Amino acid sequence: MKRVATFAVVMILLFCSVIAHGCIGEPTRSATEGTDSLLVYCGAGMRAPMNEHGSQFEQEYGVKVICNYAGSGHLLNQIELAQKGDVYQPGAMYYFTIARDKGVIDYEKSVAYHVPVILVPEGTPANITSPNDLTQPGVRVALGDPEVCAIGRLANKILEKNGIGDAVLDNIVVYGTTVNALILYVSNGDVDAAITWEETVLFVPNETEIIEIPAEENIIQTIPIGTLTFSENRESAEEFIDFVTSDCGKAVYEKYGLTPYGQGGIDSIGDAGDINETDR
Repeated sequence: MKRVATFAVVMILLFCSVIAHGCIGEPTRSATEGTDSLLVYCGAGMRAPMNEHGSQFEQEYGVKVICNYAGSGHLLNQIELAQKGDVYQPGAMYYFTIARDKGVIDYEKSVAYHVPVILVPEGTPANITSPNDLTQPGVRVALGDPEVCAIGRLANKILEKNGIGDAVLDNIVVYGTTVNALILYVSNGDVDAAITWEETVLFVPNETEIIEIPAEENIIQTIPIGTLTFSENRESAEEFIDFVTSDCGKAVYEKYGLTPYGQGGIDSIGDAGDINETDR
């Protein structure tokens, strides 16, 4: 699997740092001027790129970005209860569609793709090489909680697609509420395998490794981002979305192992039941 700290990405980031409206520069006089901060609800699996986007946006526009990281479902519940904040970026279109249907999403764009993989301890002692191996007797499996995080719901979809949902269910020993929790279960030796995101390869401990899911057995997610209808900083929130989906913003996603939206030959087919999910 590719590792994406490529020369081309570095050059894009450097270029973006010096152009007039690039990723880093002197604060820009714009609609954001006078706005103290933006509150962004972001899926925990995208913490690294969002932290960088927030830092760059603050330098460029003089607006502080405060991020709330958690499982996408948890975040949606918080948004509905609090009725406060400016931007929502879940890890999957499923939660975004619910938010849109509830009338809390306004301006929206797509940013990148999430590709599921299997994370195992180094050397894969349980001999995991594909989703079917998760059905082996005695294999300890961790999945995301489908009620609170995007990877949990999608993992269930992948298992159902391959006709192994019931068999794997017998081997699940723990459900994690975030991708980071799943990584810890594997790296600590608590489980033999977990389904997580492709970009995990850049951040997991050395004692773990990635098993790619065959293309015909996988389901790919589109990652959306949108403003919240009750945002008190609507113009700057929209400007932030434009910022993270610009060429500079896409380069940041790619730097952290994500495939930017519209790249990588990935098309949105949607036969997993969620808008803009790709089955490849």
